[in-house]
Parts: sequence; structure tokens; C-alpha cells
Amino acid sequence: MPDITMPRLSDSMEEGTILKWLKSDGDEVSEGDELAEIETDKATMTYEADASGVLTIVAEEGQTLAIGETIARLRAPGEEDEEPEAAADEEPADAEAGDEEVSEPQPEEAPAAEGEEEAQAQAQAQEPEAEAQAQQEDEQPAERAGTRRAGGDGERIIASPVARRLAHERGIDLSTLQGTGPGGRIVKADVERAQPGDARPAAEEAPAEQAPQEQPAAAAGTVTERGTAKGDVTTQEPSRLQGVIARRMAESKATIPDFALRMDVDMEGCVALREQLKERLGPDAPIPSYNDMVIKASALALREFPRANGAYRDGRFELYSRVNVGVAVAGQDALVVPTVFDADRRSLGEIARDTRELAAKVREGRISPPELSGGTFTVSNLGMYGVKGFTAVINPPQAAILAVGALQQVPVVEDGRVVVRHRMELSLSCDHRILYGADAAEFLARIRDLLQEPLALLL
Repeated sequence: MPDITMPRLSDSMEEGTILKWLKSDGDEVSEGDELAEIETDKATMTYEADASGVLTIVAEEGQTLAIGETIARLRAPGEEDEEPEAAADEEPADAEAGDEEVSEPQPEEAPAAEGEEEAQAQAQAQEPEAEAQAQQEDEQPAERAGTRRAGGDGERIIASPVARRLAHERGIDLSTLQGTGPGGRIVKADVERAQPGDARPAAEEAPAEQAPQEQPAAAAGTVTERGTAKGDVTTQEPSRLQGVIARRMAESKATIPDFALRMDVDMEGCVALREQLKERLGPDAPIPSYNDMVIKASALALREFPRANGAYRDGRFELYSRVNVGVAVAGQDALVVPTVFDADRRSLGEIARDTRELAAKVREGRISPPELSGGTFTVSNLGMYGVKGFTAVINPPQAAILAVGALQQVPVVEDGRVVVRHRMELSLSCDHRILYGADAAEFLARIRDLLQEPLALLL
């Protein structure tokens, strides 16, 4: 039975979280079928099966596992599922009859000839042992597979160990809940939504009622202190993606000796070129944006300055033969950087189409792992928010990142006269271990020259 392990879906991914299974336990799947939605350090991605077979789910929704850990298994149709045997080997011998365990410990029947008193004595002797067994199962690790129990009506109840333990602590009867996990398994979230003594199944709650109740609670966080000098203190847990971004940005600032260069660019040529393209191509065509022009200019300059298209790693310079420009896109409460591959060889129109498609995929959560990998340089633009200029944090291990400010009409002195021109500020943040001041200044000046004479961008 081949294992399906947590895949590496991005260059920097170390672990992933199963957000949702798209197939159920016992389903037959074919190669290429979508199996699960996995949250990585960059985005939420859909993982596809690389083989065919009958699916046995191991990892529950919401569980976080390191790369290489088993999340599911595939077996051939008709092949026996090996998981119960493995589970039996791991559990104590007295837990082998877990499928026959009932919510109330039942004494074994004593022979009729021994009399009613002896039967009662046997029941009392077995009761502590059964209670200890139930307590032992409740304390099993959360990573273990869900446990089946027979309810009073003979119907099997499937619940994860975490859900069983939480239900026991809160006094909730699992037989009153309907699981929303794989195969109808009761998971932790189902127990958390229930109230002690509440016999209403969690799955029967209307989704329209859940959204207003759950989302504001997540946004509001937890009030940890009240009445301080700063008012009430509310603590919020970052999402997994936000936590990874925080760690990587802290790593960048702590380990990279960076410096920044700023330069104003006269954008009159780009403004005129874009107007000509609008007239020529029509309103329905994907007209290149000013950011697309910056991407193209950066790509052409990177080809001329190899170390700007490289990285400093393990005491060596890494220089890349392909020019792949990452474009910072604001996703769902996070920053995602999809890649425009071979941007130096792509036409301006192709770059315009690619950036629009990539941005749409990021915002819709459809971005794929290959589209987030392989970047050699990054462009970050906040000009659409009216930001005149800023200093971006280097995306390790890249050598540099270009920050793009807003395009503005400003008064400038030209031939002794004050005229109004379109200007834009560029800021280049560099890793001083591989890019030195003079090299970085020449690289940034080359980007400026290409934008001020934009016909070269069309070649």
C-alpha cells in the first residue's frame, strides 16, 4: 500500500496543513484527481494524486505535518486495508476489541448455574478495568487514527482522539453529533461548536448562520487584558502563511546586510507609449501597465548585470542563467510572489497577460506551486495606493528587490523653465554581500534608462 506523503509545494516549504479533503475515505481515485487543499508557507494549493487506487485518509483536516510525513495511503481495489493491523500492533492488547466497545461498560454473562450474585460480583470487578481502558484510549495521541465506538443503538460513531477527549472534558455525548470530517468522522471543530447537553448535530447548523458567528470571532481575537493604559488588549493568532512571512522577513533583516538606492524616473515616454498602445490595440486588449514596463525593464537590466540576478549562499555567489521576475501580489491577508519566467525573453504583451492571470489566481486561491517557485528577482509596487516611495525587504535568498512608487505629475526644471512631467520613484534594496554600491547604482540606472526610452521594451 503506497503512502501519500506531505508534498513540497514551494521552495521554502517545510510543513503543510490539510485544509480540506476533496475525496472521502474509501473513494477510488485516479492519477490527476484533486485530493486535498493544502496550506503552505506561500498559499493554499490543491494537491493532485500521482497514482490510482482506493484512498485511505490518515491525516485529518486541520492537521499540520512536515514534508514527507504520511497524509494518506492508496491501495489497489480489493486489497485489504493494512491500517487496522498496524493500529492493533501499536495499541495495548486490551484495546483490540475497540470496535466492540460500548459507551457503558458491560459485564460478561456469567453461567446461569453460578447464580445472580456471582454475576453481579464479576460485573463490579470488570467495571474499573473497563473504565481504565476507556481512560487510556482517551489519552491516546492526537495523531492516531479515529476510533470507532458502538452507540447504544448499535450505530458506529467515528471520532478522532482529540474530539473524544474534548467531548469527555466538556460532558458532550458524541452520539448527538454528526461529524464533518473525512468519512463523517467527528473532529475537534464539531465538538467545539456543540454545547454540553446539546443534542443538535453540528452539521445541521445553517452555513449562513455560521459565517457571521465564526468570522468576526476570528478577526476580533481573544481579549487577554482589560482596563490597561492602552485599553483592552486583544490577542490574535496569525494564520500559518502570515507566521511564515513573519519568520522569513525577520530572517532577511537579521541575516542580510542590506542597503537601498533611490532614483527618480521620467515616465513621459512610457505614458506616451501606453496611450499609443491603447489606440492601436483597442479597449478590450490587455494593455501593459506601468508595472509591466518596470518588470520588462528590470529583466533586460538583469541580463546585463548577472550578480543582480543571483544570490549569496553558503559563502558563494549563485548566478542564474534564467531571468525569472517575481511580482509581489497582495493575497488574502498575506503577500504572495508569483513568477514571470524568462521575463527578458517575453514580449511586453505576454508579460501583461501573465501578470494579470497570476494576480487573479493569487486572489482566487488557484495559484500552483510551479508558479510560485524559481524567482531570481522581485518587483514590489505600492504605487496604486498613492505611496510615493518605500524600501522593500529582500526576499531571501535573492540579491535584490525593486520597490516601485506612484506615478505622479510633478513640477521639474527643464532648460531653465518649470514644466510638469510624469515622475516615478524606484528604490532598490540590495544584499551587500553580492551587490556593491557602484554595481547596484549602475543596475538601477540601466532600469531608469530603459523606462525613459521605452521603445527598447518592445524589441
